[in-house]
Amino acid sequence: MKVSIIGGGGRVGSCAAAALQCGGIVDRIALLDANAEAAVGEALDLLHGAPLAADQRIEAADYPDITDSDVVVITAGARRKPDESRLDLIHRNVGLFVTILDSLTGCNLNDDAILLVVSNPVDILTRIAAERLGRCPDRVIGLGTLLDSVRFASLIAAEFRLPPTQVQAMILGEHGDTMVPIWSSAAVNGLPLSEWPGMTSAKQNELVERTRQSGAEVIRRKGGAGWAVGMCIREVVEAIALDRRRVLPVSSSQNGTFGIHKTCLSVPTVVGRRGVIQRVDLKLWPKEISALQTSAAALDETYRQVVG
Repeated sequence: MKVSIIGGGGRVGSCAAAALQCGGIVDRIALLDANAEAAVGEALDLLHGAPLAADQRIEAADYPDITDSDVVVITAGARRKPDESRLDLIHRNVGLFVTILDSLTGCNLNDDAILLVVSNPVDILTRIAAERLGRCPDRVIGLGTLLDSVRFASLIAAEFRLPPTQVQAMILGEHGDTMVPIWSSAAVNGLPLSEWPGMTSAKQNELVERTRQSGAEVIRRKGGAGWAVGMCIREVVEAIALDRRRVLPVSSSQNGTFGIHKTCLSVPTVVGRRGVIQRVDLKLWPKEISALQTSAAALDETYRQVVG
């Protein structure tokens, strides 16, 4: 499988490439970047480590070189400022994103190729990609709230000194201010987190707020996220490559799940070789469904302001 990363010379793109290299599942990784020298340098650095990782072809590339890609990951975009919401990024990022989409249109990608949008604000850009490219909507996926969910689970694990791999906690909706924590299904190895010793409503609210502020905190402390988002990208790519049919909180165009239509936002989604296999309309708490619909309305309003 060939994975091409647009923005591969930047922090997120290079971290994704490193995670994919260590995963050893894909056999070709192509890095594209507006800064061509950075892409060449990252590809060379990864190549140097190949004898200790996996037998892969890793190279810098340009758009004509990615026609045969199985997955195209878009990480390029302006970096979020510490006091800026992800939705505030839209006016700075849409122009760049549309230029990338136009370049992809000229590539004549295979119909089966899957587009994974990581650039922020991811839900708005995923919808723009789905509507502008005219591809099957199931083959346009946004990373969505997968990173939020991973952060959420990690903070819960740290707070209660639990093994992180045994904590299942999902955030749905917008990757941003209106994200929705799903406490109704949160668990530790199948046991309900809402009943875990020491868990209170105040503690739940604290954990959600810490999750919501996590991105800004990382930006403030080190300039931007990289490693965790790279791992999340690998999770989606490997679900596609191996047809794992993993249930992941990723963003895609909705067709009635939880009463939501057209909006791109995260719901429990079965991901496999064809991209989105199924959007799962689970029985959630009424307040969670209401919050998801509010999140969709907020995203719809922003989309109308940008696209008209």
